[in-house]
Amino acid sequence: MSQRFTVTAFSKSDSGRNVSDIQGEVNQLFEGDEPTPSSSNKEVSFNTEVVVVQGDGNPKESSPFINSSDATEKSQKYDGKHMALFEEEMETSPMVSTMISSLANYSSLPQGSKEHEEEADNEEEDKKKKKPVKAPQLGTLMGVYLPCIQNIFGVILFLRMTWMVGIGGVIGSFIIVFMCCSTTMLTAISMSAIATNGVVPAGGSYYMISRSLGPEFGGAVGICFYLGTTFAGAMYILGSIELLLVYILPQAAIFKMEGLEGAEAEAAMLNNMRVYGTIVLSFMATVVFVGVKYVNKLALLFLACVILSILAVYAGVIKTAIEPPDFPVCLLGNRPLISKGFDVCAKTLESGNGTVTTKLWNVFCDSPFLNATCDEYFVNNNVSFIQGIPGVMSGILKENLFGNYLEKGDLVAKKGIATMEGPDDTLTNSNRYVLADITSFFTLLVGIYFPSVTGIMAGSNRSGDLRDAQKSIPIGTIMAITTTSIVYMSAVVLFGACIEGVVLRDKFGEGVNGNLVIGTLAWPSPWVIVIGSFFSTCGAGLQSLTGAPRLMQAISRDNVVPILRVFGHGKANGEPTWALLLTAGICEIGILIASLDAVAPILSMFFLMCYMFVNLACALQTLLRTPNWRPRFKFYHWALSFLGMSLCLSLMFICSWFYAIVAMVIAGSIYKYIEFRGAEKEWGDGIRGISLSAARYALMRLEEGPPHTKNWRPQLLVLVSTDVEQNVEQPRLLSLTNQLKAGKGLTIVGTALAGTYLENHPQAQRAEQSLRKLMETEKVKGFCQVTISSNMRDATSHLLQASGLGGLMHNTVLVSWPRNWKQADDLQTWRDFIELVRETTAAHLALLVPKNIAAFPSNGERFSEGHIDVWWIVHDGGMLMLLPFLLRQHKVWRKCKMRIFTVAQMDDNSIQMKKDLTTFLYHLRIDAEVEVVEMHDSDISAYTYEKTLVMEQRSQILKQINLTKTEREREIQSITDSSRGSIRRKNPAVVTTQLSVAEEQPGVSSKVEKPEEESASVPVSPPTQVQLIHDSTSPTSPATPATPLTPASEGGAQTPGSAQVQMTWTEKADGEPAKPPGASTPEGIKDIFNMKPEWENLNQSNVRRMHTALRLNGVIVKKSSEAKLVLLNMPGPPNNRSGDENYMEFLEVLTEGLNRVLLVRGGGREVITIYS
Repeated sequence: MSQRFTVTAFSKSDSGRNVSDIQGEVNQLFEGDEPTPSSSNKEVSFNTEVVVVQGDGNPKESSPFINSSDATEKSQKYDGKHMALFEEEMETSPMVSTMISSLANYSSLPQGSKEHEEEADNEEEDKKKKKPVKAPQLGTLMGVYLPCIQNIFGVILFLRMTWMVGIGGVIGSFIIVFMCCSTTMLTAISMSAIATNGVVPAGGSYYMISRSLGPEFGGAVGICFYLGTTFAGAMYILGSIELLLVYILPQAAIFKMEGLEGAEAEAAMLNNMRVYGTIVLSFMATVVFVGVKYVNKLALLFLACVILSILAVYAGVIKTAIEPPDFPVCLLGNRPLISKGFDVCAKTLESGNGTVTTKLWNVFCDSPFLNATCDEYFVNNNVSFIQGIPGVMSGILKENLFGNYLEKGDLVAKKGIATMEGPDDTLTNSNRYVLADITSFFTLLVGIYFPSVTGIMAGSNRSGDLRDAQKSIPIGTIMAITTTSIVYMSAVVLFGACIEGVVLRDKFGEGVNGNLVIGTLAWPSPWVIVIGSFFSTCGAGLQSLTGAPRLMQAISRDNVVPILRVFGHGKANGEPTWALLLTAGICEIGILIASLDAVAPILSMFFLMCYMFVNLACALQTLLRTPNWRPRFKFYHWALSFLGMSLCLSLMFICSWFYAIVAMVIAGSIYKYIEFRGAEKEWGDGIRGISLSAARYALMRLEEGPPHTKNWRPQLLVLVSTDVEQNVEQPRLLSLTNQLKAGKGLTIVGTALAGTYLENHPQAQRAEQSLRKLMETEKVKGFCQVTISSNMRDATSHLLQASGLGGLMHNTVLVSWPRNWKQADDLQTWRDFIELVRETTAAHLALLVPKNIAAFPSNGERFSEGHIDVWWIVHDGGMLMLLPFLLRQHKVWRKCKMRIFTVAQMDDNSIQMKKDLTTFLYHLRIDAEVEVVEMHDSDISAYTYEKTLVMEQRSQILKQINLTKTEREREIQSITDSSRGSIRRKNPAVVTTQLSVAEEQPGVSSKVEKPEEESASVPVSPPTQVQLIHDSTSPTSPATPATPLTPASEGGAQTPGSAQVQMTWTEKADGEPAKPPGASTPEGIKDIFNMKPEWENLNQSNVRRMHTALRLNGVIVKKSSEAKLVLLNMPGPPNNRSGDENYMEFLEVLTEGLNRVLLVRGGGREVITIYS
């Protein structure tokens, strides 16, 4: 449990210690060390006392303050008198005066940011053992500006910038540079806003995105940023190998390229890149593994190389205005020639002995003699040379303004020079001309150039080392981008103004003696650029191999991607060994691609995606106006962030639509993986805020009116009951919910508890946890709700009324049948149930009541065959049609077929009914068998009368259980007298016998006073049984207010009395009702006729209802006894509450003998339509 310490002031008279001593102890407590004994007991004018109070138990990530944890146990209690009003709060909430110092000084404690993260317990123990860390002292220049400069300037500037200007023209290249620099500037503005909105620990952009957009986006973009950084390492290594093999030491090539042409020369070059790239990668990885501190120390040296190289270029530009350098380019016609094959730019030379041929002649002719056969183009065109760098004042800028895109293998030609070339001339001696090595187009140039503006995150990545991160990050980053943008834009113009177009388009400097083109412009020597760029690219590669594993380690330790957990481990000093191996492996993929021009667009995708989400994060936070969004950097706006996001997205597809889609698929796959398998993290991110805003908007729209019939689906409120341990008693109810919903629509699982909220709050929390656990087990997606009220009836009523929000309300209630409703100790259950039925009817809610819920299938079961039978007796809006369709969408019921039965009366045309029903189902697009069952009028059987008589007697006995002894005796006497009078009038001959028997058994009253078990077990036919008859119109004592329904457990054993009644009137296996006792003999028939006067006193409405229930039950059992599920219209309860007990009996009779029954009561509106 986290603890918080506070330091409170106390009076001078108390025993005191020096303030500095206690401040030292405070700092040591923050650092995790044990406080040392005070070295001074001098009394001073102001003393302090350390008071440790118990923390609030919140996880560190959710704690509102950073340094509100990790203290020793509470040693003393608050003893102040001037704050007595807040004595109760002192246990959990410290005084502001005691903790203000620790809050203000968090920035000087590097570990304070780490404490803001959720870390494992063992890491916390290790942290406590660490020595106090010296406060960071880096300022804006050393901490942000120079690292950003070093990371932004890179290999593209030296190796591809001149070629880009030559191919795209000054105007096209300027547009590319402006777009890319604008993108990074807008991203830097958004990043500055996020970085100054609180403390940004190590992790930089990953931390900002994940905490702003949530773990899913954070993990996906973090991995993309990691891949971009890794491929950047590959790009830098390839750049350094290109510098080595092309410009510094061509002789080192393993695969010789001399004499090779076209594809063969290209393949040899790529193989050299692969071999040397792998060697260099292995060496760099070893350096990083052995001593990363040396890499950091060399960073300034590499930065110095970059700055010196750029200064050398500007110095060379200035020199060209005064004295242009001599770099002649030899042209044959308008075609520049590769300078390695000759020494003099001429066909022949005049000497004392006459005219002699040159090496150039030998290149294009078959012999050195003047009469040799030569290349036709060589014969028809003259050889000339031009200055490769005419200078900034030469006016060459006009020629280089517009682009000159080339196909692969095209000749690089000089504009404005006449050439004689036949229309059918084929290109020969192609290895002697400067050719285009790749097909170029505008979007390719964007993809190749964009990596040269990345690196803007370098400052935010070092936020833990900055003296004032919230001030340094915005200023340093924006100044670095401004500086580099000015350099890039000026470079585009200066290159176009100083260098000849054919030289700019000569990517490898083949026409200028194999020099690096930008090196030809540098002063004092091209080698300044070559050596400087080589070291800077090597340094940048080392920096990438150093930073990428740490980024992966940060992602792994956040534990949002379980599969990457292993890469969070490393050496004892924290170096990410496993992440370094992964980084080297991915980097090797880039090395094997071997082409700088092919690798650059790949890492452009990943960086652009990262920058896009930084802009999105800032825009979301600004628009959502979350209370915690208070950036110290004020020069931002959501429109700028959206513009930056749009630019990033556009540049992704401009660079390469294929790579853009691949990058998005990778990010989307990681997002879904984290969503389904990743750890739950609550970081207060913007996506949660967007969800809340979207939910609010949708709810406000839903308020506009009820859903259309086409959009209607059962939004379930599932009412379950819990036992004493708050465990759900009907788990199969949630299985049925899953089968009905299949994860769609609204599901609220609710339960009710009796009592007061203050006393029963712990039980409510346990019940809610139990519901959540069961919902997760049954894969029910929805919400759970627990309501506490003084009684169960009211609690359930509150659930019915208060569940849902706005337009997102339940329209259907699912509750199981109270199976043990006949038990004497469960009287309130059926009253609650009937009240629930009435309330759902009044609220226009549909009601689903599964009977025998324990027999329903679990989600793991499968029915390979069978039927779902629908008994459509009254129209309920189509609920009975819709529910089987929904059930059959689930794999449990998928193979079951649907049958619909409807009942025809005497006056109905059953043939026409079947035809109409078939047509109706056809229009509804529901496949089902149709059958019309004819039920003719028939006389009410003696069995029906007997069943009704038993029901009414039992109802009256149940009523008497709640009366006092005096009330019972009075009620029984009045009912007995009225019964005798009625029988005496109808059949005076029998009265004497009945009275004599009654006098011989004086224990009648006492029997009635006994509990229901004994009373209900009295035989029905003998007249000694007290006859309890009431009419629906006769006044009865009002029933006690039924309390809310929490269905009782369906597995309990029945009492002996109820069991006997059921055994007396159960049905036989063939579905026929069992006959009353003695009815099979002539004497039994005579007894029945003797009881006829009692039948005549029965409530005729109850007799008719019992008759209907028995006849329907007989038909349903006959037709659907083998069905997997029977859906049946549920009749409504009586308007007169005095008949509630009989209503339950009617439903029992109606569903008797059926295994799985779902009673359905519509909500009063149409839920299914034939229209599209």
